[in-house]
Amino acid sequence: MFASHQGEFAALITAFFWTITALAFESAGKKVGSLSVNLIRLCMAFVFLSLLNWFARGVAFPTDAGAHQWIWLSLSGLVGFVLGDLFLFRAYVLIGARISMLIMALAPPIAALIGWMLLGESLSVKEAIAMVLTFAGIALVILKREAKVPELEVATGNEVTNGNSKRRKVKFSYPLTGLLLAFGGAVGQGGGLVLSKYGMGDGYNVFASVQIRVITGVIGFALIFLFTNRWKALFAALKNREAMTRLSIGAFFGPFLGVSFSLWAVTFTSTGVASAIMSIVPVLIIPPAVIFFKEKFNPKELIGALVAVGGVMLFFL
Repeated sequence: MFASHQGEFAALITAFFWTITALAFESAGKKVGSLSVNLIRLCMAFVFLSLLNWFARGVAFPTDAGAHQWIWLSLSGLVGFVLGDLFLFRAYVLIGARISMLIMALAPPIAALIGWMLLGESLSVKEAIAMVLTFAGIALVILKREAKVPELEVATGNEVTNGNSKRRKVKFSYPLTGLLLAFGGAVGQGGGLVLSKYGMGDGYNVFASVQIRVITGVIGFALIFLFTNRWKALFAALKNREAMTRLSIGAFFGPFLGVSFSLWAVTFTSTGVASAIMSIVPVLIIPPAVIFFKEKFNPKELIGALVAVGGVMLFFL
C-alpha cells in the first residue's frame, strides 16, 4: 500500500512537518527577527542536506547536476526561499503562523494560475469555483464586520446623525501589512513549486534538488545582509540559545525534511494531489497554536479554515 501511494503519504507527512516548522519559526522570529531566522535556518538545512547526500548518494554536494537543474532549481530557490520566505517569515511576526499558513493555502491555486498563464495549462470551471471557495474561506477568517454605527450625512458643512440609517463596516481582523506579506509568501511558494518540478525533470534526486534551492537561498539572504548591514543582528541571534533551539527544530522539519518530502510527493504523485494534501496545514496548526501560543480562536475561524482547505482540495481532486 505504501509503495503505491508513497507520494500521497509523503504529502501528508509534509503537512505535519510544515505545521511544526511554522510554529517554531514564528517563535524564533519574534525573538531575533525574520531576516536572521531565514539565513540561519537555511545554513542549518544546508548542513543537514550535505550529510544526507553524502551518506545516501556518496557526494556531499550536487556536483552531478546539469545546467538545466542548476538554472531552474536556483531560480526556484530565489522565488520560493528568498522572495517567498522573506515575506512569509515577516508575516509570522506580524500576524502569527496560524493566519499566515491559512493564507498560504492560496499557494496551490496560485501555482495553477502560473501554469495557466505561462505554460498554457488548462483551467476548468470546477477549478475556478474551487479558487473562489478558497478565497471565501480565507475572507471569512481575515474579515470582520463591526457593530452597526449610524451613518453620517453632511448638512451645511456640519456632520449630523441620521438615526434611521445604519450600516456595518467591514474591516480586516489582522494587520493588512501582515496579510499582504503572507500573500506574497503564497505567491513565492506556488511559483517555486512550479519551477522545482520543471527543474528536477525526470528523475533528478530530490534531496540534491533541495540542496541547490537552499544554496541559492543562502546566497540571496547573505546578499541582503551585506547590502543592509544587518550582521550585528545576525550575531546577536546566534547567541540567543532559546531562539537557536527553535531555529534548529524549524530548520530540521522545514527546509530539510519538509521541502524534501514535498518534492518527493510531487515526484511520485501529481502536483495537484500533493498540493491538496499539503494544504491541510491551516487546520492542523489550530490546536498547537491555541495550546502552546495561547492564541485567541473562535468557531468562525475553524469554519473558514475548513472552507479554504476544502476549496484547495476541490481544485485538484
